[in-house]
Amino acid sequence: MRTRFRCLVASGLVAAAALLLVPGAASTAPETRTGVLGEDFLWGVAASGFQSEGQSPDSNWTRYIEANPGWDRLGDSVDFRSRFRSDIAAAENLGVRVFRIGVEWARLEPQPGVWDPAAFAYYDDVVTAIVAAGMRPMLTLDHWVYPGWAADRGGWRNPGMVSDWLTNMRKVVDHFAARNPIWVTINEPVAYIMHEVRQNGTDADQMLDRVAQAHNSIYDYIHRVQPNALVTSNVGYVAGAESRVNGPLMDRIADKLDFIGIDYYFAYEPPDLAATTPAPSGMWDLPVRPEGIYFALQHYSQRFPGKPLWIVENGIPTEDGAPRPDAYTRSEHLRDTVYWLQRAKSDGMNLIGYNYWSLTDNYEWSSYTPRFGLYTVNVHADPTLTRIPTDAVATYRDIIARNGLPAGYLPSRPPDDCRLVDPPASCTAPVTAP
Repeated sequence: MRTRFRCLVASGLVAAAALLLVPGAASTAPETRTGVLGEDFLWGVAASGFQSEGQSPDSNWTRYIEANPGWDRLGDSVDFRSRFRSDIAAAENLGVRVFRIGVEWARLEPQPGVWDPAAFAYYDDVVTAIVAAGMRPMLTLDHWVYPGWAADRGGWRNPGMVSDWLTNMRKVVDHFAARNPIWVTINEPVAYIMHEVRQNGTDADQMLDRVAQAHNSIYDYIHRVQPNALVTSNVGYVAGAESRVNGPLMDRIADKLDFIGIDYYFAYEPPDLAATTPAPSGMWDLPVRPEGIYFALQHYSQRFPGKPLWIVENGIPTEDGAPRPDAYTRSEHLRDTVYWLQRAKSDGMNLIGYNYWSLTDNYEWSSYTPRFGLYTVNVHADPTLTRIPTDAVATYRDIIARNGLPAGYLPSRPPDDCRLVDPPASCTAPVTAP
């Protein structure tokens, strides 16, 4: 997730009326779990391996960090590697049904054709803990990280990269298919490509073709091994430019998606507005308008009528845990987002799940300053890496217990000017609240 890609996009590179009708108000009375989202709706949390595990072996990303002295050092990140049991217990306490984590190729295959049994045993322990906690694992095969030896061969510039990639990923599928995971093949491929272009001189079009080939091939393999599997490659949604940014990828993999996985974070910022305002100092300065998630779902419900939709990542960043400049709290943002999820479902969009990014703060691909966690971790100043609950922990637990928000909930912030959300769709068919 979350990269400078979003900073660039947002700064213009892609340039029941009850419950008091009080915005942001929510009842504390118990309700049934059905609601508009349906009994089978899948609430989850998301994380990645490299960003949270720590103790990371040689990889393209450990090398990128070393090559950029101005970036935060990775260190032990938030040490999920040692603390996964307590983190999984925290997710269980929320009541989530899905726990997403990455299975790191660099850890599993430290040398070509040499797999580390201890690494597989570690991931066995993680998956076992997830299942024992009553959750279904969602396993990401590639969250932008590959082994140092693959980097020595050129990474995605190497014509043999797809073959090397598939050799490892088939082994992962064989190992974990019996646990019935949900699969994410490649996380946000377009952002992945952007990083490889910048850090490794990769040709964007060439990598797009190879990434699509890798996804399509492993999709078929997963379904041979695990016939009823759910498989996707999640896209990082770009408001105002989605068709242009992610459209070429979707053209290549559309037939190999069991559901559309969408990561949604930021709204559109018109180039003329971006040109007259200070450049964002970090992701916490990017425009957050939760009604935009409605249009992201609408975009893919129209492109793939009837196909299941899943918000694989969504959240809001703060700067080192400080209050946001717009005064929006994590709890308010979460409730408002769920309001728009319910609106989308009510309007016939086949939404089946939602993952919060992320369970804890982690390494945001150069820095620990942007914080997205339900539980905050001060990597900069707290050597104990204590998980401290934010205001959104109790909120998410309550939302999950109710399977949504009460019918009379109104967002704490009404929809913004349609030009600032996801034009043209947000202006040609705007939404209101209520």
